Amino acid sequence: MLRFVRFADGLSAWFGKTFGWLIMLMTIGVSYEVAVRYIFNAPTSWSLDVSFIMYGTLFMMGGAYTLSRGGHVRGDFLYRLWPVRVQASVDLVLYLIFFFPGVSALIFAGWKYASRSWQYGEVSVNSPAGIPIFQFKTVIVAAGILLFIQGLAQICRCILAIRDGYWTEAEEDVEETEELLIREKAAEAHAHDR
Repeated sequence: MLRFVRFADGLSAWFGKTFGWLIMLMTIGVSYEVAVRYIFNAPTSWSLDVSFIMYGTLFMMGGAYTLSRGGHVRGDFLYRLWPVRVQASVDLVLYLIFFFPGVSALIFAGWKYASRSWQYGEVSVNSPAGIPIFQFKTVIVAAGILLFIQGLAQICRCILAIRDGYWTEAEEDVEETEELLIREKAAEAHAHDR
């Protein structure tokens, strides 16, 4: 079970980090659009569509990675006070009742939208450039499949937590800036106290 959790976490991390580079492309694209629009007075017809597509892709493909790292919004004002086994039991039930039906619906509905979009080579109607969007609709299915795989890993985490009494954490790969600064300040204070 632990091997599957590590596999799913690694898969989610790879996709999340890979698609995270879209932020750089979006920054370049929006900067280009601002420059040609306001400096050269020659706005493009495609830039806004492309930035929406990239942002949507980044958002969708980062979902499983965020889930693997416990980054989704959670109303934990009571949850965090519960023992680990209770937390895991509640999570297990919620995954089975809400998460998997929702993600399954995302996959099947996304498949329907994507296949129909590929059939007629759908393009964006928001701009005269006619940016193709059928490939973007395929991202819905891919993101759903990644979420489903990561959800199975989360179920395994819940079972392990119920059995062992502690959570199996994802491997550390990124760190919040605030946490890094807090640790640096603590180290400085500790060094100053010596």
